[in-house]
Amino acid sequence: MSRRGEHGVEGACGHGVVSTGPRLDDFGGLLDWDRLQAWIAGQDLPGRGPVRAVTQLTGGSQNNIFRLERDGADLVLRRPPRHPRENSDSTILREARVLRALRGSAVPHAQVYGVCDDRSVIGACFYLMAVIDGFTPRGTLPGRYATEPAWRRALAFEIVDAAAAVARVRPGDVGLADIGRAEGWLDRQVPRWMSQLEGYQRYPAYAGRTLPHAAEVAEWLERRRPGNCVVGIIHGDLQFANVMFARDHPRLLALIDWELSTLADPLLDLGWILTSWSEPGDPPGHEPYVQPADGLPSRQELVERYLATTGRDPGLVPWFFALACYKLGIIVEGSYARALSGQAPMDIGRRLHDHALWLLEKAAQLARA
Repeated sequence: MSRRGEHGVEGACGHGVVSTGPRLDDFGGLLDWDRLQAWIAGQDLPGRGPVRAVTQLTGGSQNNIFRLERDGADLVLRRPPRHPRENSDSTILREARVLRALRGSAVPHAQVYGVCDDRSVIGACFYLMAVIDGFTPRGTLPGRYATEPAWRRALAFEIVDAAAAVARVRPGDVGLADIGRAEGWLDRQVPRWMSQLEGYQRYPAYAGRTLPHAAEVAEWLERRRPGNCVVGIIHGDLQFANVMFARDHPRLLALIDWELSTLADPLLDLGWILTSWSEPGDPPGHEPYVQPADGLPSRQELVERYLATTGRDPGLVPWFFALACYKLGIIVEGSYARALSGQAPMDIGRRLHDHALWLLEKAAQLARA
């Protein structure tokens, strides 16, 4: 099977015994087919009969994603990694809850079909969702995205428009007022993420290491912290890697990977998008995520597009951009700490460490501007 993207074409539960058809790969124990087939048989899901084929999809560095084929329908299963974090199950369940709550909103997302909070089925909580028949824009763009600058420009604005759509969702209106802690959100940001960085010292192979510029950026963020903020729903990791586009039209089909969604100021999603951009004057070592990159709008154009539809204060954007660099850098550094301890692939760990170094350098650049 060809792969096209993490969720797309690319390339209390019962435990009876069901006919499983052909022997399916369990991917080293990530899928328990006897129990999973029984659970699927007891759910109201698209399609009929047992799963007859499975493919592991690529794209996520934290969770495992599989495409399941059964008669009449294909489904995508998302579960925590082989070496789960303490909150991996609760994160998966919250992610599914957010996706369900967004049903009927203007936010492009995958429909959730079923959720399992019984870890005995496959060893972790998981959910099943719709297949998104599209692609994730990374590396060389396909088709007319590669040949027409107007398509690349539209692609970028579609991402910003999706962020604005998320910002317009009122948490209380969709039952998500309790997915995060709104009170004191601004005050908590710098100490919370500095504490996470310091927590990586528990990994013996990471002990004694730190991120350059982290203390400098933290001091600037605290000193320049806005007096107040607007708290709403955020995606939490809005960048090229977490969007899927149609192939035949420059249209965003879905925001994917909602594991970092919470309550926060939606300007943080805008700042996150800006971290994905590469422009003259940026620190070295950060190439465009997509090629060709000509035709993509500037960061300033992205900001203006977002502000035009949300009405937010442009003076707040640099602070949230720097906060996004700071937070994202600390988060991805965790993969490096785990990789050094043998709990994540080292090639991914090194790549994310290099990205963390760039993010903190960019945040320091913003602080000195």
